[in-house]
Amino acid sequence: MTSTKFSMTPLSISFLKKRKFFIIFLILLLWFFSYFFIPLNISEENASFEIDSGKNLEQITDQLIEMRVLKDSVRFKFFSYLFGKTESLKKGHYQIGKSITPYELLQILANGREMLFSIKFIEGTTFDDLILELKNNEYIKHEITSYTQDNILNLISADEKSAEGIFFPDTYYFYKNTSDIEILRNSYKVMKEKSNYLWDKRDSDLPYKNIYEALIMASIIEKEVGVKDEAPLIAGVFVNRLNINMPLQSDPTVIYGMRHRYDGNIRKTDLVEINSYNTYTQRGLPPSPIATPSLSSIIAALNPTKTDALYFVAKGDRTHQFSATLKEHNRAVREYQRK
Repeated sequence: MTSTKFSMTPLSISFLKKRKFFIIFLILLLWFFSYFFIPLNISEENASFEIDSGKNLEQITDQLIEMRVLKDSVRFKFFSYLFGKTESLKKGHYQIGKSITPYELLQILANGREMLFSIKFIEGTTFDDLILELKNNEYIKHEITSYTQDNILNLISADEKSAEGIFFPDTYYFYKNTSDIEILRNSYKVMKEKSNYLWDKRDSDLPYKNIYEALIMASIIEKEVGVKDEAPLIAGVFVNRLNINMPLQSDPTVIYGMRHRYDGNIRKTDLVEINSYNTYTQRGLPPSPIATPSLSSIIAALNPTKTDALYFVAKGDRTHQFSATLKEHNRAVREYQRK
């Protein structure tokens, strides 16, 4: 019986060493590149941070390490160089999710996909309310404090005589340090576009000279209406009054004219006071809107319900009783207001 011994030749030993080296190299390569596509598992659900202007890759990486967004600065910097992103990381305020990968983070910083903040302009509020909302938002660059209302109108290229009621109520998104003037300019532009579009589709024979007068009417409707479905009918009443030169007799206009004197009550002396916003003593529309009108109120002002009603009174459930004659109206007042 014979036995065969296996002997390693120098060539086979060299091959095994090379294969072992290749396998180790491949494992290291996979370990190195897999990092870029594995979620970072940040401790916070939505971590936010700010990159200041002038920071280089080294400083940005150190900041992310300090914030515990990154754990491996070497590989992140390597891939930044590999993809040619070292000079393109942008300043800004960013928010990232818990499961973001290093690759996604690099793309966000390179493309400047900053975190968006928001501010809401609410229908029915005044310009003063809107300014206060801007002032209280810490992410906005505040410039308005040094401007008068006339300055603001000029800066947003508005040709209206008042800043009241010319900004569209909506939620606006912006990047950190966007100026309040820029947000107002955008809101004004939205209002112009929407109101002009609706003006072109308005009913015929309306008693408005221009879209601005329609916005004035819409603002009054906004403050009078309790249920949105009644807006066109309330508009119809006011249009009827304008057509026969009858005072609008709208309490919200009186309140607006009283300004800071209003304490929750309207007295008889307030109803006979002579000022341009008192629609009990003045015929026609007041000189400006009295609040920010909603889209539904603008539509109602431009498409009022055809009605013979000239009066309405609150019923106590946010709806109104409408009447065509003073006699009917007085009866409704006795029923709903003097119980």
